[in-house]
Amino acid sequence: MTIDAVAVAGTASYKHLIELMRRERTSSVPVVDGAGHVSGVVSEADLLLKEVGLDALTGLRATGRRGELAKAAGLTAADLMTQPAVTIVPEDSVGEAARRMHDFRVKHLPVVGHDGELVGIVSRIDLLSVFDRPDQDIRSEITEKILAGRRLGLDPKAFSVTVASGIVTIGGRAPSEAAAVELIDAICQTEGVVDVRDKIIWPQADTG
Repeated sequence: MTIDAVAVAGTASYKHLIELMRRERTSSVPVVDGAGHVSGVVSEADLLLKEVGLDALTGLRATGRRGELAKAAGLTAADLMTQPAVTIVPEDSVGEAARRMHDFRVKHLPVVGHDGELVGIVSRIDLLSVFDRPDQDIRSEITEKILAGRRLGLDPKAFSVTVASGIVTIGGRAPSEAAAVELIDAICQTEGVVDVRDKIIWPQADTG
């Protein structure tokens, strides 16, 4: 995340918001209250409603989209912002952040502490940057932290692990199907992994 997140107060003017977005080269800005808590987010889409014009949006009264009509008439960040803001906490995974961006169709996520105070912001490019991680670093984490870690307690020597362009190929013999599934799940959640090619085998259960 970007720690020095740019934010505005609810009193920030329409013109100030545009100037700030252009200067910072961002498409959205968090709006915070006097205590630094995130109240909402103003995006380019919110600002563009004024360009569309009140006359063109008048028909929205009958469609249940009155909020857009109100934003088109808005003059301050408090009038224009989308609320409640879609946020994440520092402990959330990259996958969770990506899911929220996709589900809510946003390009940025304010990162808030447990008291709701703004501590940073995450953009789409921030999430994609995890895939720049070197293959050797990914392999080391899998062999040293996942296979040999306390959670799984497997023998790294019982498995072969190769990583090429973020694609992990793992083979070997797991003690059970459940252990194999847990191992693959842990690898899939490893930062920088693009895909996993599973070649693990395990003893078949005794069917009697």
